[in-house]
Amino acid sequence: NTLSRRKEEFVPLEEGKVKMYVCGPTVYNFIHIGNARPMIVFDTVRRYFEYKGYEVNYVSNFTDVDDKIIKKAIEEGVDAQTVSERYIAECKKDMEMMNVKPATVHPKATEEICGMQEMIETLIEKGHAYTAKDGTVYFRTKSFPEYGKLCHQPMEELQAGARISVGEVKEDPMDFAVWKAAKPGEPAWDTPWGSKGRPGWHIECSAMANKYLGKTIDIHSGGLDLIFPHHENEIAQSECANGCTF
Repeated sequence: NTLSRRKEEFVPLEEGKVKMYVCGPTVYNFIHIGNARPMIVFDTVRRYFEYKGYEVNYVSNFTDVDDKIIKKAIEEGVDAQTVSERYIAECKKDMEMMNVKPATVHPKATEEICGMQEMIETLIEKGHAYTAKDGTVYFRTKSFPEYGKLCHQPMEELQAGARISVGEVKEDPMDFAVWKAAKPGEPAWDTPWGSKGRPGWHIECSAMANKYLGKTIDIHSGGLDLIFPHHENEIAQSECANGCTF
Protein backbone atom coordinates (compact mmCIF):
# COMPACT_ATOMS: atom_id res chain seq x y z
CA ASN A 1 0.00 0.00 0.00
CA THR A 2 1.79 3.16 -1.25
CA LEU A 3 -0.35 5.30 1.07
CA SER A 4 0.64 3.48 4.28
CA ARG A 5 4.02 2.22 2.99
CA ARG A 6 3.21 -1.18 4.48
CA LYS A 7 2.41 -4.65 3.26
CA GLU A 8 -1.17 -5.24 4.37
CA GLU A 9 -3.66 -8.07 4.41
CA PHE A 10 -6.33 -7.44 1.79
CA VAL A 11 -9.79 -6.96 3.31
CA PRO A 12 -12.50 -6.07 0.75
CA LEU A 13 -15.11 -3.39 1.40
CA GLU A 14 -17.77 -5.92 0.38
CA GLU A 15 -17.22 -9.59 1.14
CA GLY A 16 -16.33 -11.66 -1.93
CA LYS A 17 -15.99 -8.65 -4.22
CA VAL A 18 -13.03 -6.52 -5.39
CA LYS A 19 -13.43 -3.02 -6.83
CA MET A 20 -10.24 -2.20 -8.72
CA TYR A 21 -9.28 0.86 -10.82
CA VAL A 22 -6.13 0.79 -12.97
CA CYS A 23 -4.97 3.93 -14.78
CA GLY A 24 -4.76 3.19 -18.50
CA PRO A 25 -2.76 4.80 -21.34
CA THR A 26 -3.09 8.12 -23.12
CA VAL A 27 -3.69 6.97 -26.69
CA TYR A 28 -1.59 9.26 -28.90
CA ASN A 29 0.81 6.55 -30.14
CA PHE A 30 1.58 2.85 -29.79
CA ILE A 31 1.93 1.72 -26.16
CA HIS A 32 5.48 1.32 -24.83
CA ILE A 33 6.95 -1.07 -22.28
CA GLY A 34 6.10 1.35 -19.45
CA ASN A 35 2.40 1.15 -20.41
CA ALA A 36 2.59 -2.65 -20.73
CA ARG A 37 4.08 -3.25 -17.29
CA PRO A 38 1.05 -2.20 -15.16
CA MET A 39 -1.28 -3.93 -17.61
CA ILE A 40 0.52 -7.24 -17.01
CA VAL A 41 1.14 -6.74 -13.28
CA PHE A 42 -2.43 -5.78 -12.37
CA ASP A 43 -4.00 -8.30 -14.74
CA THR A 44 -2.02 -10.90 -12.76
CA VAL A 45 -3.37 -9.46 -9.49
CA ARG A 46 -6.92 -9.53 -10.92
CA ARG A 47 -6.52 -13.15 -12.07
CA TYR A 48 -5.27 -14.17 -8.62
CA PHE A 49 -8.32 -12.64 -6.94
CA GLU A 50 -10.55 -14.49 -9.40
CA TYR A 51 -8.64 -17.73 -8.73
CA LYS A 52 -9.32 -17.16 -5.00
CA GLY A 53 -13.05 -16.91 -5.75
CA TYR A 54 -13.56 -13.12 -5.73
CA GLU A 55 -15.87 -11.33 -8.14
CA VAL A 56 -13.63 -8.59 -9.60
CA ASN A 57 -14.94 -5.35 -11.11
CA TYR A 58 -11.82 -4.20 -12.98
CA VAL A 59 -11.97 -0.73 -14.55
CA SER A 60 -9.18 0.63 -16.76
CA ASN A 61 -9.60 3.83 -18.77
CA PHE A 62 -8.38 5.19 -22.08
CA THR A 63 -7.42 8.88 -22.02
CA ASP A 64 -8.64 9.88 -25.47
CA VAL A 65 -8.51 13.68 -25.15
CA ASP A 66 -5.17 15.23 -24.22
CA ASP A 67 -2.51 17.74 -25.39
CA LYS A 68 -0.40 14.95 -26.94
CA ILE A 69 -3.36 13.55 -28.91
CA ILE A 70 -4.27 17.02 -30.19
CA LYS A 71 -0.64 17.67 -31.20
CA LYS A 72 -0.50 14.36 -33.10
CA ALA A 73 -3.81 15.13 -34.84
CA ILE A 74 -2.56 18.55 -35.98
CA GLU A 75 0.68 16.98 -37.29
CA GLU A 76 -1.31 14.42 -39.31
CA GLY A 77 -4.03 16.82 -40.43
CA VAL A 78 -6.83 14.69 -38.92
CA ASP A 79 -9.17 15.12 -35.96
CA ALA A 80 -8.25 13.98 -32.45
CA GLN A 81 -10.82 11.16 -32.45
CA THR A 82 -9.19 9.58 -35.52
CA VAL A 83 -5.87 9.42 -33.65
CA SER A 84 -7.31 8.11 -30.38
CA GLU A 85 -9.51 5.42 -31.98
CA ARG A 86 -6.57 4.15 -34.04
CA TYR A 87 -4.33 3.72 -31.00
CA ILE A 88 -7.08 2.28 -28.78
CA ALA A 89 -7.47 -0.47 -31.39
CA GLU A 90 -3.69 -0.99 -31.49
CA CYS A 91 -3.52 -1.08 -27.68
CA LYS A 92 -6.23 -3.74 -27.50
CA LYS A 93 -4.30 -5.82 -30.08
CA ASP A 94 -1.13 -5.58 -27.98
CA MET A 95 -3.02 -6.50 -24.80
CA GLU A 96 -4.39 -9.59 -26.51
CA MET A 97 -0.91 -10.60 -27.69
CA MET A 98 0.40 -10.20 -24.11
CA ASN A 99 -2.50 -12.36 -22.84
CA VAL A 100 -3.88 -9.44 -20.80
CA LYS A 101 -7.62 -9.88 -20.25
CA PRO A 102 -9.91 -6.97 -21.18
CA ALA A 103 -11.17 -4.93 -18.23
CA THR A 104 -14.75 -5.30 -17.01
CA VAL A 105 -15.15 -1.86 -18.57
CA HIS A 106 -12.72 0.37 -20.52
CA PRO A 107 -14.25 3.86 -20.21
CA LYS A 108 -13.09 6.62 -22.57
CA ALA A 109 -12.62 10.16 -21.28
CA THR A 110 -14.64 11.70 -24.14
CA GLU A 111 -17.66 9.55 -23.22
CA GLU A 112 -17.58 10.52 -19.53
CA ILE A 113 -17.63 14.33 -19.79
CA CYS A 114 -20.97 14.69 -17.92
CA GLY A 115 -19.64 12.85 -14.86
CA MET A 116 -16.52 15.01 -14.83
CA GLN A 117 -18.56 18.20 -15.10
CA GLU A 118 -20.81 17.10 -12.22
CA MET A 119 -17.74 16.47 -10.04
CA ILE A 120 -16.23 19.84 -11.01
CA GLU A 121 -19.52 21.60 -10.19
CA THR A 122 -19.51 19.94 -6.76
CA LEU A 123 -15.90 21.04 -6.16
CA ILE A 124 -16.76 24.63 -7.14
CA GLU A 125 -19.85 24.65 -4.89
CA LYS A 126 -17.83 23.33 -1.94
CA GLY A 127 -15.07 25.92 -2.45
CA HIS A 128 -12.45 23.40 -3.55
CA ALA A 129 -12.24 24.74 -7.13
CA TYR A 130 -12.52 28.13 -8.83
CA THR A 131 -12.85 29.54 -12.35
CA ALA A 132 -9.94 31.72 -13.47
CA LYS A 133 -10.25 34.75 -15.77
CA ASP A 134 -9.47 32.70 -18.89
CA GLY A 135 -12.21 30.15 -18.11
CA THR A 136 -9.87 27.44 -16.80
CA VAL A 137 -11.13 25.80 -13.60
CA TYR A 138 -8.42 25.06 -11.00
CA PHE A 139 -8.51 22.83 -7.94
CA ARG A 140 -7.69 24.86 -4.81
CA THR A 141 -4.97 22.62 -3.34
CA LYS A 142 -4.76 24.43 0.00
CA SER A 143 -8.41 23.55 0.62
CA PHE A 144 -7.29 19.92 1.15
CA PRO A 145 -4.92 19.84 4.17
CA GLU A 146 -3.88 16.21 3.49
CA TYR A 147 -2.47 17.01 0.04
CA GLY A 148 0.84 15.16 -0.36
CA LYS A 149 -0.13 12.14 1.78
CA LEU A 150 0.34 9.61 -1.05
CA CYS A 151 3.79 10.78 -2.16
CA HIS A 152 4.73 11.45 1.50
CA GLN A 153 5.83 15.03 0.86
CA PRO A 154 4.63 18.00 2.94
CA MET A 155 2.85 20.77 1.04
CA GLU A 156 5.74 23.20 1.69
CA GLU A 157 8.22 20.95 -0.13
CA LEU A 158 5.86 20.31 -3.04
CA GLN A 159 5.19 24.03 -3.33
CA ALA A 160 8.92 24.80 -3.47
CA GLY A 161 9.13 22.87 -6.75
CA ALA A 162 5.95 24.29 -8.29
CA ARG A 163 6.00 26.71 -11.22
CA ILE A 164 3.38 28.94 -12.82
CA SER A 165 3.61 28.89 -16.61
CA VAL A 166 3.30 32.10 -18.61
CA GLY A 167 -0.37 32.97 -19.07
CA GLU A 168 -1.66 30.90 -16.13
CA VAL A 169 -3.87 32.70 -13.64
CA LYS A 170 -3.82 30.47 -10.58
CA GLU A 171 -4.38 31.61 -7.00
CA ASP A 172 -1.47 29.38 -5.95
CA PRO A 173 1.37 27.63 -7.86
CA MET A 174 0.23 24.22 -6.54
CA ASP A 175 -3.32 24.53 -7.93
CA PHE A 176 -3.99 22.25 -10.90
CA ALA A 177 -6.48 22.39 -13.79
CA VAL A 178 -9.62 20.28 -13.62
CA TRP A 179 -11.07 21.99 -16.72
CA LYS A 180 -9.07 23.67 -19.49
CA ALA A 181 -10.51 26.65 -21.33
CA ALA A 182 -11.16 26.09 -25.06
CA LYS A 183 -8.48 26.94 -27.59
CA PRO A 184 -9.17 27.39 -31.34
CA GLY A 185 -9.32 24.10 -33.23
CA GLU A 186 -9.28 21.87 -30.11
CA PRO A 187 -12.06 19.50 -29.01
CA ALA A 188 -14.33 21.39 -26.59
CA TRP A 189 -17.57 20.90 -24.66
CA ASP A 190 -20.12 23.33 -23.20
CA THR A 191 -20.31 23.50 -19.41
CA PRO A 192 -22.89 24.45 -16.77
CA TRP A 193 -20.51 27.16 -15.48
CA GLY A 194 -20.22 28.73 -18.95
CA SER A 195 -16.57 27.93 -19.66
CA LYS A 196 -16.38 25.91 -22.90
CA GLY A 197 -13.34 23.62 -22.96
CA ARG A 198 -12.13 20.14 -22.10
CA PRO A 199 -11.28 18.19 -18.94
CA GLY A 200 -7.91 18.25 -17.22
CA TRP A 201 -6.09 14.92 -17.04
CA HIS A 202 -6.63 14.16 -13.34
CA ILE A 203 -10.40 14.67 -13.09
CA GLU A 204 -11.25 11.90 -15.56
CA CYS A 205 -10.08 9.02 -13.34
CA SER A 206 -11.85 10.41 -10.26
CA ALA A 207 -15.12 10.67 -12.21
CA MET A 208 -14.79 7.23 -13.84
CA ALA A 209 -13.90 5.46 -10.58
CA ASN A 210 -16.89 7.18 -8.98
CA LYS A 211 -19.29 6.08 -11.74
CA TYR A 212 -18.19 2.48 -12.24
CA LEU A 213 -16.96 1.52 -8.75
CA GLY A 214 -18.33 3.98 -6.18
CA LYS A 215 -17.14 6.78 -3.92
CA THR A 216 -14.54 4.57 -2.29
CA ILE A 217 -12.89 1.48 -3.76
CA ASP A 218 -10.64 -1.43 -2.79
CA ILE A 219 -7.58 -0.98 -4.99
CA HIS A 220 -6.39 1.93 -7.13
CA SER A 221 -3.25 1.26 -9.12
CA GLY A 222 -1.05 2.33 -12.02
CA GLY A 223 2.57 3.07 -12.88
CA LEU A 224 4.99 4.43 -10.26
CA ASP A 225 5.35 7.62 -12.31
CA LEU A 226 1.68 8.40 -11.62
CA ILE A 227 1.96 8.64 -7.81
CA PHE A 228 2.61 12.38 -8.12
CA PRO A 229 0.87 14.36 -9.34
CA HIS A 230 -1.82 12.16 -10.97
CA HIS A 231 -2.88 9.86 -8.13
CA GLU A 232 -2.21 12.52 -5.49
CA ASN A 233 -4.60 14.84 -7.34
CA GLU A 234 -7.19 12.08 -7.74
CA ILE A 235 -7.26 11.56 -3.98
CA ALA A 236 -7.69 15.30 -3.38
CA GLN A 237 -10.52 15.66 -5.93
CA SER A 238 -12.37 12.49 -4.91
CA GLU A 239 -12.21 13.09 -1.16
CA CYS A 240 -13.22 16.76 -1.47
CA ALA A 241 -16.10 16.02 -3.88
CA ASN A 242 -17.41 12.89 -2.16
CA GLY A 243 -16.72 13.78 1.48
CA CYS A 244 -15.18 10.41 2.31
CA THR A 245 -11.88 8.50 2.13
CA PHE A 246 -11.00 7.39 -1.40
